[in-house]
Amino acid sequence: MSLKAVLFDFNGVIIKDEPIHLHLIDEILIQENLQPQRVNERQAALGRSDRACFQQLLANRGRVVSEDYLSLLLNRKAEAYVLELEKMEKLPLYPGVEDLIYQVRSRSVSADSHPLKLGLVSGAFRQEIELVLNRAKLAEYFKIIVAGDDITTSKPEPEGYLLAVERFNQAYPDLNLQPQECLAIEDTPAGIEAAKSARMQVVGVANTYPFHMLQRCCNWTVDYLTDLDLDWVQQVYSQKDSQLALSEC
Repeated sequence: MSLKAVLFDFNGVIIKDEPIHLHLIDEILIQENLQPQRVNERQAALGRSDRACFQQLLANRGRVVSEDYLSLLLNRKAEAYVLELEKMEKLPLYPGVEDLIYQVRSRSVSADSHPLKLGLVSGAFRQEIELVLNRAKLAEYFKIIVAGDDITTSKPEPEGYLLAVERFNQAYPDLNLQPQECLAIEDTPAGIEAAKSARMQVVGVANTYPFHMLQRCCNWTVDYLTDLDLDWVQQVYSQKDSQLALSEC
């Protein structure tokens, strides 16, 4: 088994914007004459899509809404998010993002000459993801993006990660990518569970939750993206491949 693709989460891994999202959700709830998020609700929102968050928050407050009304709220939040980022002279990207992208792009799959592929799996709207990637000059590196617009579920469900594998194989038919040949980079328990359920190995980066919480459920855990040793990760994948080959002899 070789490592063939690295899949990034977006909020909390590439950009430090989760406080912005939580603030905007509260603003919309207040505008709708509803109580803002409680502490436990804010915690539960981390790593989940806006749609899933609003559905749960509205249900908690006894508000029954139509799909059209929910879409209206989501669009209002997306527009407010864009306005918030436009106010910023510099985007709050996490240190090490560009370096890790360079590391991935400079490496090949050990078994052949294919370069490692880069993808992104997030519950955020595509509009938000593309805005950040374009402004940060990172868009060209992420050929495969699965956004919240593309799926009907939210992390911790694995749908987004499985769709990413499907799209990689459509774009690169000779890659023959399997989920267990992917490495996911996540910052929340919901995202980690989604990747694990898709049968991927996971790096947990302690941007949002403490190191010790992520360490319990990840294959690798780092305080910062700059701490990730991609050479070591590739060696572990190669060792698993060798062990599998020996077991078949």
